[in-house]
Amino acid sequence: MEYLALNNGVRMPLVGFGTWTLRGESGKRCILDALETGYRLLDTAQMYENEGIVGAAVRESGLARHEIFLTTKLFEPSASYENAKRDIEKSLSALGTDYIDLLLIHEPYNASLEMYRALCEAYRAGTVRAVGISNFNEREYRAFCRSCGIIPAVNQVEAHVYYPREPLRRALVENSSVMQAWSPFTEGKRRIFEEPVLREIGAQHGKTAAQTALRFLVQRGIGVIPKTMHRERMQENLSVFDFELSDEEMERIGTLADGKSLFGWDED
Repeated sequence: MEYLALNNGVRMPLVGFGTWTLRGESGKRCILDALETGYRLLDTAQMYENEGIVGAAVRESGLARHEIFLTTKLFEPSASYENAKRDIEKSLSALGTDYIDLLLIHEPYNASLEMYRALCEAYRAGTVRAVGISNFNEREYRAFCRSCGIIPAVNQVEAHVYYPREPLRRALVENSSVMQAWSPFTEGKRRIFEEPVLREIGAQHGKTAAQTALRFLVQRGIGVIPKTMHRERMQENLSVFDFELSDEEMERIGTLADGKSLFGWDED
């Protein structure tokens, strides 16, 4: 595993495991499979209604808590200072942990700054190791940074080869924030695994189109949180650190970008 250094010195795995579709015992089994395969970052959210099985999988894995990087997010029901403060405790309880590694505001809300004040208090108290935001476009991110106090460690957003968010990435780097991609495979909205450019370049390295798509992002310093229920794909998605794309290959993949969100988010 390779890591990204966040703006407060915390190290975050470059490749994590997304859990948003996972529920119940079968979901917990998938999370355990991911941990056994080698994932050390688990991404959840109150919106996903699965923090309980994520926490249970961590406890049942046999791994020490400090070996696992837990991310969760607060959403609209938490959209005030008091509600956010309450719901941080709710997440800690659901996850069965006394600290969260990364806590995010799930998307821009009118009360985002109020919510963030509660996140920053938890950070200062040591119950959260890093704080950030999610789904903020460049304009929203820059406006937030002007008033937020603690610069977000992470902005987790839609990002993939068709929508690599380069202007946003540059803005994040400029302000010492990290981009993390929640949709590196487009969630099935594009036939990315059959993309000729990715397949051709991947073949030159003995890699799949999926691995090439992930490598394109991580090589630009973007964290990724792919998700799959299949153990062989879990392993495949982790195997992106033993090859490097050339500048020419990066440029070719870059031509796939069309600058459009596949999920209806406001564009940068």
